[in-house]
Amino acid sequence: MGFEGMKKLKPLLHLLLPLCVHWIAEEMTVSVLVDVTTGALCPGKTTCSEAIYINGVQQTVVGIFKMIVLPILGQLADEYGRKPLLILTVSTTIIPFGLLTINKSREMVYAYYILRTISYIISQGSIFCISVAYAADVVDVSSRAAVFSWITGLFSASHVLGNVLARFLPVGYIFQALFLEETVAPKTEVSQSSTLKSNTLKIVKERYNSMRYAANLVTSSPTLKCISLVSFFYELGMSGISGVLLYYLKSAFGFNKNQFSEILMMVGVGSIVSQIVVLPLINPLFGEKVILCMALLSSIAYAMLYGLAWAPWVPYLSASFGVIYILVKPSTYAVISKAALSADQGKAQGFVAGIQSVASLLSPIVMSPLTSWFLSRDAPFNCKGFSILCASLCMVVSLCYASTLKVEAPRERTFDENAENIEAPLLT
Repeated sequence: MGFEGMKKLKPLLHLLLPLCVHWIAEEMTVSVLVDVTTGALCPGKTTCSEAIYINGVQQTVVGIFKMIVLPILGQLADEYGRKPLLILTVSTTIIPFGLLTINKSREMVYAYYILRTISYIISQGSIFCISVAYAADVVDVSSRAAVFSWITGLFSASHVLGNVLARFLPVGYIFQALFLEETVAPKTEVSQSSTLKSNTLKIVKERYNSMRYAANLVTSSPTLKCISLVSFFYELGMSGISGVLLYYLKSAFGFNKNQFSEILMMVGVGSIVSQIVVLPLINPLFGEKVILCMALLSSIAYAMLYGLAWAPWVPYLSASFGVIYILVKPSTYAVISKAALSADQGKAQGFVAGIQSVASLLSPIVMSPLTSWFLSRDAPFNCKGFSILCASLCMVVSLCYASTLKVEAPRERTFDENAENIEAPLLT
């Protein structure tokens, strides 16, 4: 993606700048939170089952509500505009981190988990879905994979900078407002004579019809159906690993925030190159399917090396595979975008994200107790990373589905969803 490709990012600058600031601030807390929560909940210990279980409960609760909230946010972004939904989702992360800057007591950590759970329900996954839908409105189909890789590459770059700051500075959080040019004509009709009851019923009916339409959109498209299964099993394994990985490394090898930041920075630097430089160059040659399969294969190696880690240097080797498996996300976004009409971008991205949320809901139910068991003295055999090895099987299934994927253009609408109420993007 050369100079001409860079010019295609110009309409996205107002989107990418505040998102980078948001991602940097969020990443600054990741490596620090393990030490903060462990210190508050299990003072003086390196292993904290309570923190692992709370994270599992949080992940489960978030997964339950995200199944409903993510598709609805995608629908609302199609109908009322990308900008207000992005401002809402980004702003929800301010208060939870503010609590921990005031006090790091056990009570404040509990309050953080409660508010952060609400924040995750609204923002986790939805920021990417709405951003990708906005990008699809202003970028040609042929350039979307490259642009999506730039978005995820900037996400990785933000993570690297966030980890550098986390390595050398105290925790902080920054927020910046969005100044986007709207690409969707929002609904403005308001019935002054309608009662509260009738308006409520109307809203519920609209959401139900829109949800039915989104479900039909995905199930009637072989491409969207297949990529949904790929996303489900990949997220089932990867979210399970992400939820317990840092606690596993802390218990198995005594890692602290410094080692966490080093690993995350190493992956982040490589991910920037692979997403911003490599993917735009190889996508025209190989296509999204080959890149997706290659990335999934890398994720399997990543999980197995972590699960079998026998020395402190092995996690660093395992993390290096993140440079490749990070391409799963932009490849998935590109496949979904190609298989959906312009007016259905938010619905398609949101529905698949909702399916991923189901996986995020299910994974901690198994991963949290299994990880805690094998990190304890009561483990049936000595393999502290056994739960991570189990999660790698989900990525194997995802790879099998990806090998059967056929990327096809979207069909014309065949399902009635009160089409007159859905506006096409303003910018094409």
